[in-house]
Amino acid sequence: MATPRAIGRCATRLFSSSVFQNPIPRSNSGRDGPADLPSSSSAFPDQILLALEHGNPNPLLDSSVLYPTTVLDVLYRCTKAGNLALGQKFVDLVMRKPKVKHSSESLSAMVHVCFLNRRVSDAQVLLLRMIRRRGASRSEIVGAMASTYKNCSSSPPVFDLLIRTYVQARKLREASEAFRVLKKSGISISINACNGLLAGLVRSGWVDMAWGIYGEVAGVGSDLNVYTLNIMVNALCKDRKLGQAESFLSEMEQRGIFPDMVTYNTLIDAHCREGLLDEAMDLLSLMSKKGLWPNIVAYNAILNGLCKNQRSHRAKALLNEILAVGVLPNTSSYNIFLSLYCRSGNTGEATEIYNEMLSRGVVPDLLSFSSLISLFSKKGDLSQALAYLREMKSFGLIPDTFIYTIIIGGFCKVNLISEALKIRDEMLAQGCTPDVVTYNTILNGMCKERRLADAEMLFNEMVERGMTPDYYTFTILINGYYKDGLMGKALQTFEMMIERNQKPDVVTYNTLIDGLCKAGDIDRADKLWSDMINQKVFPNLITYSTVIDEYCSKGHMDKAFNLWDEMIAKGIRPNVVTYNSIIKGFCRSGNAWKATDFLKNMIEDGIAPDRVTYNTLIHGLVKEEKISEAFALVDKMDKQGISPDIVTYNVLLTGLCTEGRMDEADRIITRMVDKGIGLDRSTYATLINGYVAQDNLQKALHLHNEMLQRGFLPVDKF
Repeated sequence: MATPRAIGRCATRLFSSSVFQNPIPRSNSGRDGPADLPSSSSAFPDQILLALEHGNPNPLLDSSVLYPTTVLDVLYRCTKAGNLALGQKFVDLVMRKPKVKHSSESLSAMVHVCFLNRRVSDAQVLLLRMIRRRGASRSEIVGAMASTYKNCSSSPPVFDLLIRTYVQARKLREASEAFRVLKKSGISISINACNGLLAGLVRSGWVDMAWGIYGEVAGVGSDLNVYTLNIMVNALCKDRKLGQAESFLSEMEQRGIFPDMVTYNTLIDAHCREGLLDEAMDLLSLMSKKGLWPNIVAYNAILNGLCKNQRSHRAKALLNEILAVGVLPNTSSYNIFLSLYCRSGNTGEATEIYNEMLSRGVVPDLLSFSSLISLFSKKGDLSQALAYLREMKSFGLIPDTFIYTIIIGGFCKVNLISEALKIRDEMLAQGCTPDVVTYNTILNGMCKERRLADAEMLFNEMVERGMTPDYYTFTILINGYYKDGLMGKALQTFEMMIERNQKPDVVTYNTLIDGLCKAGDIDRADKLWSDMINQKVFPNLITYSTVIDEYCSKGHMDKAFNLWDEMIAKGIRPNVVTYNSIIKGFCRSGNAWKATDFLKNMIEDGIAPDRVTYNTLIHGLVKEEKISEAFALVDKMDKQGISPDIVTYNVLLTGLCTEGRMDEADRIITRMVDKGIGLDRSTYATLINGYVAQDNLQKALHLHNEMLQRGFLPVDKF
């Protein structure tokens, strides 16, 4: 074997040669490529080695083209001579020269040199370069690493590094292929590298592929360990195969590999997620029998399972048991209870568990405070929510966008928009950037308060800050304009939404269709319906009910029933609102008997009529002078537990007064008073007109004066 000194003597003889003194001669070889090709000369590696030893190879390398074969030759000579430092020096120089065109072999040799010099991070950089080279297959890379391995006198763990690099680059399929190529080449991979590959596959959800690799690892007699066990148990638990996990555990114990704390924690957590809490408790006992004392991770899994299965009292008892055996609950333990109580709106229990947490010296985190702040904000107790915000800051925790948005939402819910904006300003002052949800929350509050000018300003601010409005932003504005009767602006906002490539959803379309229907523009509503279908947004019950109601209001019963049939065919079940629209349509078109039949169908279909149903039909019957049928329906309504209201009685009074049945009208008034239903302006107007028609001006005048005394405006007709 040549020594570094021998290499140096050889290089010294060549140092004075004409090749080195004139390193860029014209080439007459006719070979493709650059004309300055001393690097193709067998003497060129010697020149590089000499220059490396003398400390200044840059002029030589800068003026020459390095070929992969030259890189290989230099590195092979260095490793053969045992001069790894010189080899590393050359690698460092080559790595700084981006224009060097490498082969898989030259890069592999550089990897080996870096690895032998314990420059693992540099070796990984080179491996990544190989992995990401276009057109380089796994077979080529593994072949290059294997072919250069012996010449570089490398170490077997370099192949572990190759697999780990694939895994860290999230190229798990390629890692699996490389593993198989190495195996076929007779190159062994350590169990630690195999575990890394298995863990990566399981973490990414490629469980079947993980079992394939596991089978190959176990088949070649590799020394499986508890880490392998834990990875594969986790894979089975992820696939909810708890029975197989127990069988696998027994199989591994026969191999002499026994579960540890991590194994049991994984199994306990999986059983809790499946609601198998008794089995989880059995595993807890089994741990203790095997000399593994459960830690807080295992207990937290069971606490979480109990709370999610509405067994909070048992969870509270277990918390006390945990304390009794000397295991200290942590922040996660208390967050389980806080999340439960805050979600259920239990302010008392939430406050109590928070205070207990503090008394035991457990420090709350962002999740703890976000749960509490959310609870009190939703309850409308903003002073308490702000108190928790201040306390959060006292613990050195910085509120995030989510927490600020919760408080802003609380203020908007109780219509305190100015306070919500103050929180937004504080948020900005703290360097916390509002997101689209924050802006949507404030916009929604403003639109509900009909502060549309402020909403427009906020929308513009949002855009100026570089925030992209989402479909919900536009839907909020559209809904605001719709409720304020500004359908023109609502439609303009809809057009802007389309221009910004924000796809409207069914709620957006429902809002616009309802607005157009209320404005009587059924033709435009029909066009919007067609547009909705073309955009693959499909109508729901609200859409159908809205348009059916408009058709019924306009007397287009055929069109209404066409939509009704389409809705039924699509499996959308009508509700009481839809039925009421049809009944209204029949009554308005003078077909109260059809409406009565439809009411029977409604009840047969399991839809319970409401007060609106009965009042609509009673009005239709009265309009057709079917007073007795109307009174029969009132009795039926009363028997079904739906009390007649002022609307019901006013309709009946209208019918009676129109027919001059004033004595019966007076009995209705007595019945109303007995039921605690006060007369309104419409009641007085109906009675006054009835008495006037009967020439009973004295009674009419008496009622008129009574009406004025009760603060109602006078009736114009009297």
